[in-house]
Amino acid sequence: MSDWNATIIEEFRAKKGEGVGQFGDRLLLLTTRGAKSRREHTTPLAFTRDGDRIVIIASMGGAPKHPAWYHNLLADPIVQVELGDEKFTARATAIPTGPERDRLYAAQVAVMPGFAEYEKATTRKIPVVVLDRVQEAQRAA
Repeated sequence: MSDWNATIIEEFRAKKGEGVGQFGDRLLLLTTRGAKSRREHTTPLAFTRDGDRIVIIASMGGAPKHPAWYHNLLADPIVQVELGDEKFTARATAIPTGPERDRLYAAQVAVMPGFAEYEKATTRKIPVVVLDRVQEAQRAA
């Protein structure tokens, strides 16, 4: 894990997800299992909401390849989410293309305009991922 991620994760947990860095209250922690290693990996990600669904973007800052966490959830879509002071299990559904992907991506750009730059910086179609809760929310320890 990068030092930047470790610092953001520590700040997120200390502040219970409120007012974290440049993300403010629009940050969650996503824990996936490695597609090959099966080890847990936690990644801080910006998010938006679409009704009851949580939406994250596999932008990797406009890099030419998908982030590792995206490959991990394709292999195992059951993930752990920390949002504020909640921790819960969710099912991740990738939406790599199409009108639903475009609508959800545009909603992210409306809240965080930098995501428009990520699309311009890469040759790949940046996937959108929807997270749906699969168990009752639990308070994080």
